[in-house]
Amino acid sequence: MPRTARPAAGVAVASNAAPFSTDCTRCPRLAGHLAGVRREYPDYHARPVPPFGDDHPQLLIVGLAPGMHGANRSGRPFTGDYAGILLYQTLHRYGYGSHPESLSADDALRLKGCRITNAVKCLPPENKPLPAEVRECNGYLGAELAALAPGTAILALGTVAHQAVLRGLGLRVAAHAFAHGAQHDLPRSLKLFDSYHCSRYNTNTRRLTTAMFEQVFADIAAYLRRPLPG
Repeated sequence: MPRTARPAAGVAVASNAAPFSTDCTRCPRLAGHLAGVRREYPDYHARPVPPFGDDHPQLLIVGLAPGMHGANRSGRPFTGDYAGILLYQTLHRYGYGSHPESLSADDALRLKGCRITNAVKCLPPENKPLPAEVRECNGYLGAELAALAPGTAILALGTVAHQAVLRGLGLRVAAHAFAHGAQHDLPRSLKLFDSYHCSRYNTNTRRLTTAMFEQVFADIAAYLRRPLPG
């Protein structure tokens, strides 16, 4: 049974908020694309990908959408593709992950104090969700955000995730510009941190380096008053 998040007092949630389900077909283009993927790869998850991690996190990480041979295959965010390598290594280094790798949805990896989700829960064609699909899926993210305790840190990986967080909280996107390393004070003492997405393209071109990514996590640790790795 999917976990239903209850909106916290004073938090606006997108009007299409609903309990998350891996059977969701609310976006016809995405549902049709996934049906085709299931025919071609019958052993793939190829459905909406649920969040992974602690039910009561200090840190919520929001990505863009599942990758074709990553989360779409494994059924766990950032698992099975290149983008997850730096993310899970960093989570382990900063004390959130029990292991430095995420290999499959049924491996021994556990996250403590951290939860990972996506702005769009389904694999989009060419990894590019349409704006209408981001908005349609925003109710799920809005419910996740509403369930966060005051003071939680939110890490947005990329512009789409950044904007989806703001919309999910009922905030004006124009009031908070995305920039790598930026920090934004949000209602209920939530704090939004921005980072370039840890994609293969960004890391190979060194638009995002390990040092840059770890600095964002160091900023989050300072905000949450967590010890830095030795």
